[in-house]
Amino acid sequence: MKIEKKVISNLTKCYAIAPLFYQGKEHFLVAAEKQDPCLLFDMEGNQVDKIWDGPGGVMSMVQVPGTDGQYLSTYKFYSPNDSKEAKIVIITPRGKGDWEVRTLVCLPHVHRFDLLERDGEVYLIACALKSGHEYKDDWSHPGKVYGAKLPKDLFACNEENQLELTVLKDNMLKNHGYYRVLKDGVQTALVSSNEGVFRFTPPESGSSTWQIEQLLDTPASDAVLVDMDGDGEEELCVLAPFHGERISIYRKKEGSYQKAYDFPEDAEFLHAIYGGELCGRQTFVVGHRKGKRNLMAFTWSAEKQEYVYEIIDEDRGPANVFRFVREGKDILIAANRETDEIAMYTLE
Repeated sequence: MKIEKKVISNLTKCYAIAPLFYQGKEHFLVAAEKQDPCLLFDMEGNQVDKIWDGPGGVMSMVQVPGTDGQYLSTYKFYSPNDSKEAKIVIITPRGKGDWEVRTLVCLPHVHRFDLLERDGEVYLIACALKSGHEYKDDWSHPGKVYGAKLPKDLFACNEENQLELTVLKDNMLKNHGYYRVLKDGVQTALVSSNEGVFRFTPPESGSSTWQIEQLLDTPASDAVLVDMDGDGEEELCVLAPFHGERISIYRKKEGSYQKAYDFPEDAEFLHAIYGGELCGRQTFVVGHRKGKRNLMAFTWSAEKQEYVYEIIDEDRGPANVFRFVREGKDILIAANRETDEIAMYTLE
C-alpha cells in the first residue's frame, strides 16, 4: 500500500472516534479518555467545532439514527479504576459551539455501547466492564451486558427520567470488546470478555427477546468477523486476552471456530481494531499501545496461501481507528492515544 499520513490535530489521550451526519454533511468526532475536549471534524480533517472542553471520559459515541447531529456518548469513564460515575449521555446540537448534554442513563463502569436497528426499532446495547469496584484493580465484580428499546423521542430523557435497562447477560469478567457486524442483513454485536466472544442479536418484530450466541470460549479483549480469504465464511479475528498481546485468526470448521493463525510476535496492550474492506481487500487492522505501538493491516495472500501483514505506522500507540472512503481513496483516522495525535492516513 501507498500510505500518506497527516496529523490533523493534537488531543491529550485521544481515544474514541465516530462518524456523525450533521447539517447535511458527513463528519467525524474524536474525544478524549481523560478530562479533555471532544472535537468535530469534516471529512477532510478540518476541525469545525468543539463539542465540549470536558469532562470527557469517552469510550464510545454513536449517532441517533435519523437525526441531524444528535448522538449518544459515554461520559466520565476515565479508566477501569476510575469509572464509578460513568453514564451514557445525549448530545444535541443547538448551534456552533453550543451542544446540549443530558443524561440518558447512569451506568457505572459502562465501557462500550451501540445502537442497533431492526424492523423499524432502535435498540441500545450497553456493556459494563465490571459491575462494582472497591479498590484499584478490583475485578471481583464481573461486568454485564444491558439492553433497551430506545424511545422515539429522547427529549423526555434526563437525570430524573432515565432509560430503563434490562440485563441481557451477566458474569462477564473484563467485559471489554465491542464490534458491530452484519449477519444476513441484521445488525448484531460482538462482545468480548474473559468468558469468550459472544454475538448479541436484537429482537425481531413482535418479540422482546435478544438472541445470544457464543462464538469462542477463550478469553478475548476484542474481536471482529471478516471474510479475509474469500471462501464465503467469515474468519473470527481476535485480540487476547484483556488488553493483551496476542493476535489470532480463527476459521470456522465443523461448526466451531478453530485457530488458523497466530501473529509471531507479542504486541503489547492491543486495542485498536477494524475489520472490513480496505483498498479493495478484506482487511483486519490492529493497533497496540505499548511496546512497538504499531498500527498494522492483515490480509490473506492467495499466492502464498497465508495471512500477511503490513505496518501502516510505527510507535504511535493507537487506541481506536475509523475507516471511510473519500474521493475514491480509503482513509483511516487513528486516535493515537499514547502520542496525543489524531492522524489521518490516506491509503492506496
